[in-house]
Amino acid sequence: MRLEEAQLAVASAGGVPVAGIGERRPGLAPSPVWTPYFSVRDADAAAARIRERGATLAVGPIPLGQGRAGLAADPDGATFGFWEGPGPAWVSGEGGGAPARLDLQTRDVFDAAKFYGPVFDWPTKADMEVSYRDGHVMVEQGGQVVLSLCGGGAPSAEQPPLRPRWLVNFPVDDVERAVAAAIGAGGTRPQASAASWSPKGFSRTLQDPDGGLFTLSYRRA
Repeated sequence: MRLEEAQLAVASAGGVPVAGIGERRPGLAPSPVWTPYFSVRDADAAAARIRERGATLAVGPIPLGQGRAGLAADPDGATFGFWEGPGPAWVSGEGGGAPARLDLQTRDVFDAAKFYGPVFDWPTKADMEVSYRDGHVMVEQGGQVVLSLCGGGAPSAEQPPLRPRWLVNFPVDDVERAVAAAIGAGGTRPQASAASWSPKGFSRTLQDPDGGLFTLSYRRA
């Protein structure tokens, strides 16, 4: 993995950009957080749909690099971004070649599906299918799960791990070894973090030295 020296550090794996790390301004920005950005064809249309459905449009759309981006919070407070422009040729989900898996921890999975579906045009995509199983709303594209929505988030929870949020799950070959490496580098285990299901066992939620939450999950062979 390589980090480019810039205002926004870009993490690359195998020559492909996979994440961005930006410095927050003290007193002006929220606590450190991993934020998923969803690709859209029209940032202005996406922003309008976000506002129409009772969510908060915090930033944008604004010019950013070779495209335009925006930042929003859904009606339950989970933060996400959207991006109009060129991007990597991968999608989130097991087997999709993505560097992470995305899951939404929310108050009500059906309300969340009714919000995100129209915002990102799920109903209009012929290869997109939304189903409910094992307490999760699963979003599949081309027969592959790309997102899951799960319950358990409490908007009024005092501890950040229990609030509605997008979970960024980084796949690793050995979760416990990766946890040990994270702890050794200054990371911590949140006081409230439930282990979640993954194909080979359980995921582990951690905090980086600045408090940013992330999850480690077993990589699917």
